[in-house]
Amino acid sequence: MSNISIKLTKEKIDSIKNTFKEYIKNNPNEYIDTFIQKDGLTISIYKSGQVVFQGEDAIFYGSSFIDTKFVRQAGSDEVGTGDYFGPVVVCACILEESDKELIDKYHITDSKKMDDETIIKIGEELMNKVNHSLLILDNEKYNKVHETNNLNMIKAKMHNQAYLNLKSKGYKVPSAAYIDDFCGESNYYEYLKDEKDVYHGLIFETKAESKYPAVAVASVIARYAFIKKMEEMSNKYDMFFHKGASSEVDEDAKHFVNKYGIDKLNQVAKLHFKNTNNLL
Repeated sequence: MSNISIKLTKEKIDSIKNTFKEYIKNNPNEYIDTFIQKDGLTISIYKSGQVVFQGEDAIFYGSSFIDTKFVRQAGSDEVGTGDYFGPVVVCACILEESDKELIDKYHITDSKKMDDETIIKIGEELMNKVNHSLLILDNEKYNKVHETNNLNMIKAKMHNQAYLNLKSKGYKVPSAAYIDDFCGESNYYEYLKDEKDVYHGLIFETKAESKYPAVAVASVIARYAFIKKMEEMSNKYDMFFHKGASSEVDEDAKHFVNKYGIDKLNQVAKLHFKNTNNLL
């Protein structure tokens, strides 16, 4: 668990209280003025002006209230890999110093910790203002590729292509380029050994989306694109598709097969998931 303890001005403290006002909780500690509790984060604001950020998101949130120079950075993340329905989406983005205001405005963190309603509100603005590369692997192509590539291989190739696309668009990718470590650095490059072009120099870190704004922004853009694709699927097939891989998803799959036939399932689902076996 990460921990950041810093002395802040009254203006900074007021900003924290306003930002997290809906997460303020009671705390019996007589020395604590305000206690904030949010998923992955607690903030203890002491009467002395000392503020302690604790939890897996402590570095991300705590650093945003410290007056330090913003470091130009790149980051990539993927969504959809744990969802039976819908595509796999990877985004790589570059954050310039001018983007910091936008990050602070929306207090962006890992998209898994943001509700879809919020992501829909800010996703399009991020796509319009942040330099990025977005890759969407639809279900039909995913199922074909998965015949010869496991999921981590697919993710590695998509992340690699996303960074190559940034370069091909003429963007100078900074040395501070982060990726969430989903398979280990050596395995990642092993998966890419037969690729014609490989982007090197990435920094592999676990929970990178909670540590680096660029990875967090990439995760939000990817999630936004995923949500939009799910909406398109729902409209096309006139039915609702649950996210994830739960028993509700099993029911959706049965409904889809009854309506369109088993042969069409590869157009909306990742067939290697156990949800497919539940249909048999």
